[in-house]
Amino acid sequence: MAYRTHNCSELRESDAGKEVVLSGWLDSKRDKGGLLFAVLRDFYGVTQVVCSEEETIAAFRDIPTESTVRVEGTVVLRSAPNDKLPTGRIEIVPKRVEVLGRRTVNALPFEVSRSTEAGEDARLRYRFLDLRNPAVRDKIVLRSHIIADLRRLMTERGFLEISTPILTSSSPEGARDYIVPSRLYPGEFYALPQAPQQYKQLLMCSGFDKYFQIAPCFRDEDARADRSPGEFYQLDIEMAFATQEDVFGVLEEVLPPVFAKYSGKEADKPPFRRIPYLTALETYGTDKPDLRNPLVIRDVTELTANCGFDPLQLKHVKAICVTGVNVPRKWIDKTAEEFSVKTEGGRMYWFKLDENGAPAGGIAKFVAPAAEDWKRELGADRDAFIALVAEDKLQDAQKRAGILRTMLGTGLGLLEKDVFRFCWIVDFPMYEVGEESGKLEFCHNPFSMPQGGMAAFDRDPLEILAYQYDIVCNGVELSSGAVRNHDPAIMLKAFSVVGIGGEEVRKKFPALYHAFEHGAPPHAGVAPGVDRMVMLIADTVNIREVIAFPMNAKARDLMMNAPSPVEQSQLDEANVAIVRKK
Repeated sequence: MAYRTHNCSELRESDAGKEVVLSGWLDSKRDKGGLLFAVLRDFYGVTQVVCSEEETIAAFRDIPTESTVRVEGTVVLRSAPNDKLPTGRIEIVPKRVEVLGRRTVNALPFEVSRSTEAGEDARLRYRFLDLRNPAVRDKIVLRSHIIADLRRLMTERGFLEISTPILTSSSPEGARDYIVPSRLYPGEFYALPQAPQQYKQLLMCSGFDKYFQIAPCFRDEDARADRSPGEFYQLDIEMAFATQEDVFGVLEEVLPPVFAKYSGKEADKPPFRRIPYLTALETYGTDKPDLRNPLVIRDVTELTANCGFDPLQLKHVKAICVTGVNVPRKWIDKTAEEFSVKTEGGRMYWFKLDENGAPAGGIAKFVAPAAEDWKRELGADRDAFIALVAEDKLQDAQKRAGILRTMLGTGLGLLEKDVFRFCWIVDFPMYEVGEESGKLEFCHNPFSMPQGGMAAFDRDPLEILAYQYDIVCNGVELSSGAVRNHDPAIMLKAFSVVGIGGEEVRKKFPALYHAFEHGAPPHAGVAPGVDRMVMLIADTVNIREVIAFPMNAKARDLMMNAPSPVEQSQLDEANVAIVRKK
């Protein structure tokens, strides 16, 4: 006989009197002696079973929770309805109970309904149990629905979904590769793709016009709350004969309806704000601004130049003005302490403008002589709280002011609620000086087109801007993208600036370079991260919550015990010898 005639969320009052078969996990049971209540759970929901016959009571008493069971019985109306459940007005009186899969371990590592309270390593080691919890499972269901809608919306706009290879060649694209030894070619290796970057550009060179893919990407990077180590997925997009604005137009049509539909929140309508990279750093202290936060950063270096307060002298000084909120002294002191911890010793200075507009508290006596200038610069004349940071380097001042802006906005409850605020960060520098190397490096993407083409290289490399862009939502970078450099001469020149010669470029990127030599169309693309989109829509701060089988923060799959040693015969076959570091 069938395992089920209905699922565990399907039966209603109108089904009373029906003979049914349900199958699922034994979620819980309450033994009242002469009466036993059991709850059956499947993917769709729960249904209560009530036993009054000794035979069925004994059967359920013998079954451990989380075992799978099949129940044949009759639908009856509940004497004490539970309107919080879809099936809360009926229950099943069983005639026959069959154990399909018995739990044979003595104890569960955690209670399924409270799995989110367990430690992360325990949850990931027993992920198959964790996913039985509807609160966990629903995020994976949400992910599936979001991906289905993204596919539909892209297809409706004339994009073709084309799969690209997983085994490819190693190339310098910004992160460490995962490499795969070749059995057939000893000493040579494949690499897992950091992104389908070159392949999607090659598709444009092959004559395809609009490509997309829900693409797996592999990067050997450390984990963060918003970054999964090892593997992640992106909505990979590329368009031929396209400008930056063409790319923007596609995502501005696709993302807002998906975010609004699955979150129930407001999502920005097009066009999204365009914020130049340098403006973002100066105004928000980050290239990933959360536009739900109304606070902005002001440069007050000139105002503090001769104020007499030594920590602000000969520094880059940034100020944030908060109005309309009472900021207690106790909160200020606590925030200043937290700020110092977060910035590894940074200092927050402050003062207020009282109800008469006079500076008070903190460093008030040092700003009082120029109070009118301060009020004019900050756009406030009374009842305001002003926080300041001062650093020797402009970049440090901007970064720490950005951290402070976030702390003030969240700590004082200033963020807009139930909204998604999108923006494009544009006009990225083509090059930057690497923090570790001290040498010129690509700032963003080495395959980007410099603004001005070949003529751009007549300037100082640090002044060259590129057609590069990020899309940011609520302070989270969803994606980077660029108008691609499709001219082989410009490609060689761009790499020569960072010390990579033509021969090396041809060696590292042979297919792309040769494709450009055979006539390539102007093309542009972008690739928003699917995991991060789902994380935002699901309103969780941990990206691992929206991945079915994630690794932990140390890049280990605890459930499958990966990575793990392999047999020596496998190493020999792959021509690999392991040398231990001393």
